[in-house]
Amino acid sequence: MNRALLKFAMAGAIVLGLSTGAFAATGEFDDMCAMGATMGKKVKTDCSINAQIEGKTYCFGNEAAKTEFMKDPAGNIAKANENMSKKNM
Repeated sequence: MNRALLKFAMAGAIVLGLSTGAFAATGEFDDMCAMGATMGKKVKTDCSINAQIEGKTYCFGNEAAKTEFMKDPAGNIAKANENMSKKNM
């Protein structure tokens, strides 16, 4: 009985682990780090760290970038949009 329960639990954990990648968000700036875009840098992310702002998803390379960005989301979005519209981005 315990062996069957353990097998079931392991199978469930594996399936859950494999399926979490399907839930990764798709974000603004072609999934680039929003804080990176604010600073004029291209930092590709998997968008696993993200925030919803006014119905849009913004991706981040790490929690520190998200924390910094969220101190002034409107201002940072404006800067990122400006930088992303430049031809060199």
